[in-house]
Amino acid sequence: MLKNPALKDFLIKSCPIKPLPLKAITLETRLIKLVPLTMQHLEGYCLAGNYPQVWQHMPINRCQSQEIAKPWLAEAIKKMDQGLELAFVIINKVSEKESDTVIGSTRLFRYNDNDKTIELGHTFITPDFQRSHVNSHAKYLMLKHAFEQLKMVRVEICTHENNQQSRNAITRIGGQFEGILRKHRRAPNGDYRNTALFSIIDEDWLQVKQQLLATGKSQEEFMHVPS
Repeated sequence: MLKNPALKDFLIKSCPIKPLPLKAITLETRLIKLVPLTMQHLEGYCLAGNYPQVWQHMPINRCQSQEIAKPWLAEAIKKMDQGLELAFVIINKVSEKESDTVIGSTRLFRYNDNDKTIELGHTFITPDFQRSHVNSHAKYLMLKHAFEQLKMVRVEICTHENNQQSRNAITRIGGQFEGILRKHRRAPNGDYRNTALFSIIDEDWLQVKQQLLATGKSQEEFMHVPS
């Protein structure tokens, strides 16, 4: 029994609050669907991403073979089960014959519930769908979920400092360039990369949302009405 009531209050206040886990969810517009990643997507994941241009700024082609991709997917699935990240495959809904075809992947990760921040990344889109509706629809769904459902105040988007195509795409959707993080991340081969850091904060979201909606033929194509 504690003799000092103040000590009891201190112990209660000092107890860390357990972060709220992320819950797997499917996100959809009329044109694309983001489906939680499973090992059943392994073959489609590799087929969608096994192109040299997709990985030119990365130290390893994670889609080169199922043997290489499998542990990468397994790690993502484990973290999803722990409520630490949301990993998706991207499905195109425009063509019925491609309604189950994986055309890319993306994630919300490095989740910090205490500070209400998260990172958007590990994104690739198969070359046939680059510079199409897919990227803007995927970013709309993920940012909307981050700001409106998860109540994040900051979403970070990082890319290799030399990946100008990616940097331009992030800028187009409203990401604010914050600088170059030198020797920011270490690759499996031991090399370090310099990272271009962008962010979108909650005060930016309304404008960014309108910019994303303006990329479509109509705002209605970004909506999804369950059948």
